[in-house]
Amino acid sequence: MALSESQIPPDAQHYLVCGIEDCERNCQFYCNPCHQPMCEECKDTHQKSPKTKNHDVVPYRQRKQQIPVEKCSDHPTKDIDILCDECNVPLCSKCSTMPVHKGHSFTDLETIYTEKSVACRQEVQKIQTYFMPTAKDLQKEIKMDATEIKAVMDSIRSSMREEAKSLKKLVDEVTSDNIEQVNKMEESLKEMLQSQDKPYQDYISYLEDLVKQFQGYLSSTQLQNNQIIFSLSEHLKIRPIPETTKPVPPEFTAGQYSKEDVAKLLGRVTVPDTKPENRKIKPMETAVSTQLKPTGKQRKQDREKSDVKQTLSLSASVTKVREYTVPGVNRVHHISLGKSGRLWASDNKGNLVQTDLQGNHLQKIQTSDGYGYHTVTQAGDLIHTDRDNKVINRITLDNTTTEFIKTGDWIPLSIHSSHINGDILVGRSGKVTRYKKTGKEIQNIQWDNKGQELYSYPIYITENMNGDICTSDSFKHVVVVVNKSGQHRFSYTGQGSEFNPWGVCTDLLGHILVCDSYRDTVDLLDQDGQFLCQLLTEQQGVTCPFSVCVDDENNLIVGQGITNTVTVYKYLQ
Repeated sequence: MALSESQIPPDAQHYLVCGIEDCERNCQFYCNPCHQPMCEECKDTHQKSPKTKNHDVVPYRQRKQQIPVEKCSDHPTKDIDILCDECNVPLCSKCSTMPVHKGHSFTDLETIYTEKSVACRQEVQKIQTYFMPTAKDLQKEIKMDATEIKAVMDSIRSSMREEAKSLKKLVDEVTSDNIEQVNKMEESLKEMLQSQDKPYQDYISYLEDLVKQFQGYLSSTQLQNNQIIFSLSEHLKIRPIPETTKPVPPEFTAGQYSKEDVAKLLGRVTVPDTKPENRKIKPMETAVSTQLKPTGKQRKQDREKSDVKQTLSLSASVTKVREYTVPGVNRVHHISLGKSGRLWASDNKGNLVQTDLQGNHLQKIQTSDGYGYHTVTQAGDLIHTDRDNKVINRITLDNTTTEFIKTGDWIPLSIHSSHINGDILVGRSGKVTRYKKTGKEIQNIQWDNKGQELYSYPIYITENMNGDICTSDSFKHVVVVVNKSGQHRFSYTGQGSEFNPWGVCTDLLGHILVCDSYRDTVDLLDQDGQFLCQLLTEQQGVTCPFSVCVDDENNLIVGQGITNTVTVYKYLQ
């Protein structure tokens, strides 16, 4: 199907053929009066002809646009070809001689039509190169926002259910304690009542014996030695009825609470008092130039990263690349990778040092001790926990330190900055808490789908490429993996009866790498928890591996838990 001229993209390449009969040469010129495309030879012939030597022949791009043929309604034999400037009405040449247009000026309609056609094409070009792509980009952004909102809402719903489960568990515990207390009260009262039954039983027996005695006196036929004559007054003194106390049963006072009180316990969803920002629309010049230039740096990096991922695979063998010691620490309990491949390493004494790729000392920070207690953000800031003061500190690239998050009454154990969205994941006793990169708490992960506690003491934490949260728990001796909504996916308990998981990291392929200090190995799992292999063992020189991370060149960096040695391995190809 042929395209009309308005549908042809402005940057499309045309091959124009001369319109003169039997000429197939390339067209370069245009005769406006004849509305005929011409090659250079035909143009010369056309201008030499006596009949057409005065015709306006111009380069093809400067041609006049041929107007549609329309007959005048008042003069059917005439074409409409001029415009009355005063009346702004298209006319034929005969209409211009009418009295109503006497003294008016006129403009060639073809000239006007050509100018307007050029302007129209420019607008079409703007629409095709800027407005349409920009609108489609914004439309895609809306769909992405909808997906993100859905994920946020799913997370909120999950958090609500978890809070409700937590409250229900507490309600069940309190109710069970109260019922147990009531049971003990009942037992005590029953014992008291049972103890009161004995005096009355004894008294009733005494009365029965007394009645028999009196009846014996009355039925006796002898008067001599009959007690009824001699000492009846003594026997008529009946012992008083024993006194006992009536038990006072406990009373139950119903709790005083309202729906509002329950809502406060379960939390409330609120909309931030923040004015929505307008979606960013690129200026036309920027947008148009972007379409004509290669993609930006970020897209290039994303594309390169995706290309690398598609070509990466596990090597047949693991190769040691280099090994060095980290000055300023006595052990390497945790590693965080910073900008330009620089490394942050810490020991169990609170020493946190930064080195370059060769292990040269750059700077040192004294912190609280810990294990997986530091991480580097997308912007290159160092974030570390302070167990003693129960805060999380941020150190920017210019070495400015600020208290980023105050945890209140709980101790932050492990921390990770997401490279997906910048969220901060913090491991604590029995729980993992998620913060926005602004420091706002947005999620707590604590229970599995059966109401069982997921964590005991998560000392290392990381995030996989699919958003899964991976933690190693030193008390439970397990690696726990949940999805980004906090739903339990799987747990890894090692390759034997004993398992001591420490450092944990992930790579570009979604592999999960775990240090097992009991067997001196680094285990490799796929993103669904399937054990693949013991990637590193003592045969590769690994002794008590405690910390792992993958650098920008997809090398595995391993820190030892008994020395300050760091070893770099190539395991992907």
